[in-house]
Amino acid sequence: MSEEWVRLDVTDGVGLVTMDRKPVNALSRAMRRQIVATFDAISEREDIRCAVLTRANGVFCAGADLKDRPSSEIAGDFLEHNRITRETGNAIRECAKPVIAAINGAALGAGFGLAAACDILYASENATVGMPEINVGLAGGASMLKTLFGRSTLRRMFFTGQRLSAHDLLKRNVIEDVLSEKDLLPVTMALAREIASKAPLAIAYAKRAANMVDVMPQRDAYRFEQEFTVALSKTEDAREARMAFLEKRAPVFKGR
Repeated sequence: MSEEWVRLDVTDGVGLVTMDRKPVNALSRAMRRQIVATFDAISEREDIRCAVLTRANGVFCAGADLKDRPSSEIAGDFLEHNRITRETGNAIRECAKPVIAAINGAALGAGFGLAAACDILYASENATVGMPEINVGLAGGASMLKTLFGRSTLRRMFFTGQRLSAHDLLKRNVIEDVLSEKDLLPVTMALAREIASKAPLAIAYAKRAANMVDVMPQRDAYRFEQEFTVALSKTEDAREARMAFLEKRAPVFKGR
């Protein structure tokens, strides 16, 4: 039986995903599969409306496990490795529920890619991020960096392996805030509970819209969003939200 390196705990509609592969949460293929399975489950579970991704030990994620590199002597090994590597981030990015990154400690290489795939990012004061592949004779991660940084910063990090601190990230508007390590999880969980309190269908549509508008021209993206608005306006939850507002009470959503 394989070890469990990714835990999922659910309270108040929030799924807390905790990475715990000692010593530094290095991503083996087996751990990647657990991450994919976890976020696929979150997408389909009705009792989870938002998720938080964090770590249990001192490093958020040190990146790929160099002891689990693919072999060019095994046919298909690189293809299988690259596929699960891509899908690890995609499972988070394409998760039907919003995902908040609580970055505590170093997030390097593919570990930073996990955070970059999340919808909202917070970091603790001891957090650092970087793409150090160039330092071990490799190159990768530009597509992840592009979602967070401008052209010059992206290339400097990509070409040098430079690390940025949490305050560097805040200065560049990459994260929402820098928090003490003890405050990081309470703050991110509170935000997750706020998101989880919204109409489930609206949140699901909002997540899809946010992902799509990233890759669409503005004119097409706005039209796409308007189609979602029309669909949502016909739902029971939309009617309940309007009535609750008028009656000055908390809404009771049914997800339909």
